[in-house]
Amino acid sequence: MIMTEDWAEIRRLHKSEQMSIKAIVRKTGLARNTVRAALASDTPPKYERAAVGSMLDAYEPRIRALLAEFPSMPATVIAERIGWANSSSVLRAKVAQLRPLYAPSDPADRTSYVAGEIVQCDLWFPGKGIPVDVHAGSKTATWVGGRPAVDLPVLTMVAAFSGFIMATLLPSRKTGDLVAGMWQLLTGLGGVPKMLVWDNEAGIGQHHRLTLGARSFAGTLGTRIYQTAARDPEAKGIVERANGFLETSFMPGREFDSPHDYNTQLTSWLPRANARMLRRTGQQPGVRVTADVAAMGALPPIAPSVGTTVRVRLGRDYYVRIAGNDYSVDPGVIGRFVDVHAGLDTVTITCAGTSVGVHQRCWSTHQTITDPVHVDTAAGLRTAFQARTAGMRGPATRPVSGLGAVVGVRALSDYDALFDLAPAVTDEVAVAARARLEVVR
Repeated sequence: MIMTEDWAEIRRLHKSEQMSIKAIVRKTGLARNTVRAALASDTPPKYERAAVGSMLDAYEPRIRALLAEFPSMPATVIAERIGWANSSSVLRAKVAQLRPLYAPSDPADRTSYVAGEIVQCDLWFPGKGIPVDVHAGSKTATWVGGRPAVDLPVLTMVAAFSGFIMATLLPSRKTGDLVAGMWQLLTGLGGVPKMLVWDNEAGIGQHHRLTLGARSFAGTLGTRIYQTAARDPEAKGIVERANGFLETSFMPGREFDSPHDYNTQLTSWLPRANARMLRRTGQQPGVRVTADVAAMGALPPIAPSVGTTVRVRLGRDYYVRIAGNDYSVDPGVIGRFVDVHAGLDTVTITCAGTSVGVHQRCWSTHQTITDPVHVDTAAGLRTAFQARTAGMRGPATRPVSGLGAVVGVRALSDYDALFDLAPAVTDEVAVAARARLEVVR
């Protein structure tokens, strides 16, 4: 059998150079019949292996019978059923060749998207610890332990029609933070799609039942939150590919000092990501998103309730716990109910509509964040309380050394009169004894 190059050269010499078969044989050194076969063939020569029988030929009817009844049966199980003790790779190749003849087909349709209809959402973990800290200006934080590094979730949202990517780092994957992140990204986008597609994220809902925060958020925006079936990433493949793009194009070679630094770098990088040419649409997402937003609904005039809010009665320990951390409150409202709201950036405490504490949110856990003003206020209230208590106890009191408190002193004769006992000593002797006792103390 000749090579393709020889076949092409023979045909060129005959058709272009008008050389005879005898001249071609003399020039190329090939056999006359080989030259004649090359000129007679309109297609290049192709090597084909001669069909040779296989040891599996005798087992093929039994393999076909098993696959007809159990199309997904593994090749290792088939080997046991047919008694195959030879090379497993040969059997696997044969089973792979025969299985499509019996396995049911599951075709996937090509999905098309309408402008303004769908935004796909997902959480992605960078896999790199990000140092968390509190930067509260004049306020201080008391840290239990060092400065931890936490693998925080990134909320990714992609407009399906345009492929426009939005993303932000979140402090947790709880409902309050998820809806706060969605509201922040949709506000930046400038529109509300008809549907937000999620997987079975616990903070959004499970078993096709949304959490209260997710239902309230969707109702305020006038949109629908749709959760895909379990273990079906293809249903939101656009945002899954965006997560992979973030992992391979944004993360490598970057270092982050804080969550704020991470979001700053991510925000500056996203315009470049949305300026690339998207193969699926043939356009830049940053340009195509204009038509996407134009077809979306308008943002609501009143912002939805986002973040986490709890109501507690403030105890003598003038701290409240939310999102895993303790925050100080104005001690002047001890004993009253306070509303604690944790957003993505700040924690605000109010009492009857009046602000009694504002802190920058700590993205770590098990931390104590204190406002020095609250500590000074508590010290003043404590001093006033002790002075007021001392005044209510009257003049028959004496201070207890080293404690700053007062203890009343009652005459011993009062107890004799109470229990109708005869006094062992006279009143003058008792007074003198007490005087000596005071001198000793």
